[in-house]
Order: sequence, then structure tokens, then C-alpha cells
Amino acid sequence: QVHLVESGGGLVQAGGSLRLSCAASGSIFSFNVMGWYRQAPGKQRELVATITRRGSTNYADSVKGRFTISRDNAKNTVYVQMNNLKPEDTAVYYCRGRIIPYTYWGQGTQVTVSS
Repeated sequence: QVHLVESGGGLVQAGGSLRLSCAASGSIFSFNVMGWYRQAPGKQRELVATITRRGSTNYADSVKGRFTISRDNAKNTVYVQMNNLKPEDTAVYYCRGRIIPYTYWGQGTQVTVSS
């Protein structure tokens, strides 16, 4: 069974940085795509960034230039470096992995950005 475990969330002031980690229970080579999503209170879950097995990346317009997704295959971990954080980035951040046709989610980690 596949497990994804996020870590690295917390409280940070606007303009600050955080790095979230998503550790997979098995090899991340198994995943066609891995990504980060977020859900703010009262809002739908939305895409933040994705990275394919080949390393191609995709970002939501709202985070382009501020967030960077990366992967460490040796550690079976995917990261998102978040810089210049804004209060509107406050949300629960979830890691998602796709092994077609299945989708796996982590339990989420809270990110709170104070103004």
C-alpha cells in the first residue's frame, strides 16, 4: 500500500519561506506524476505544482516565480520550496501521487502566513 507523508508546515510571516516535504513509502519512480495541492477554509482544493517522472514541472499562476517543486529520487521525497509567502497562501497543503489509474493523497500539513 502506498503512503504519502507531508511535513514542514507551520506559521510564518508574510515574505518568509517554508519548504514542505512529501515522503513516499515506496519508490517515487512508481508515480507518473506527483504534486502539491492546497485547500483554504471554505474553498475548493486547488493545484499548486506538479512534477512528472521525467522532471517536467507545472505551476499555478498564483505561485509562479515564488514556489519551486523538486524531487529527490534517492530519498523518495518530493519538495516544494515556498518563498515570498503571502497571507493568501494560508491553507492545508496536500501531497498527491498518481500511479495511473490510482491517485494517492497525504494527510496534509497546515501552512499559515501572517500579515
